[in-house]
Amino acid sequence: MTRMVVLTGAGISAESGVPTFRGADGLWEGHRVEDVATPEAFETDPDTVLAFYDARRRALPLVEPNSAHRALARLEGAIGDDLLVVTQNVDDLHERAGTGNLVHMHGELLRALCLACGARPVWHDDLIDRPPCPACGERMLRPDVVWFGEMPYELDRIEQAIVVCDMFVSIGTSGSVYPAAGYAALAAAFGARTVELNLEPSDAVVPFDEVRVGPASRHVPEWVEERIAIHRP
Repeated sequence: MTRMVVLTGAGISAESGVPTFRGADGLWEGHRVEDVATPEAFETDPDTVLAFYDARRRALPLVEPNSAHRALARLEGAIGDDLLVVTQNVDDLHERAGTGNLVHMHGELLRALCLACGARPVWHDDLIDRPPCPACGERMLRPDVVWFGEMPYELDRIEQAIVVCDMFVSIGTSGSVYPAAGYAALAAAFGARTVELNLEPSDAVVPFDEVRVGPASRHVPEWVEERIAIHRP
């Protein structure tokens, strides 16, 4: 059985209507990254940061998983634990599509992080009014989102899966933010076949073995059906 690691980025959710936020002018919905996605921004102007993520959290129910998310869930149904999906996205579209073996390396919009006790409760409401932490009662909750300058989640688990996988697939990610940008090269160094499905080829450190250019909603289902066909007895 082929062991696979699939890395997904903003491109897979963009077709569901989730903004990629980083525009051509470098702004996220009119905000500089430094103003809404760094620990320093939260320390300097917490209300702006909390309002920004509260708005994103409220918008999540308005979008639905697309055919690319659903295809990866079908692939998991076919090969089970031999697939690990690692996402850079903080939305919940993979879960709603049915993927279970999933790592949110940049955190989750539907979780809060308590700066007092470290709890990471599931969270669907606003944070700007400083609600109490369900675990310790302190009013020190922030979005459980990995900001620039912070350490992504579950790096050991991700890297352990990559070094033993037979195939590494990158979907809808620019390949410009580390450590995720180095995962394809790591997989290749350990002998895995590497595949990129993207709107345009990324600036990969090591060229992918296979590149398919176009919308994730088209290429991911096609690729998944090919893989499922190969795995059928």
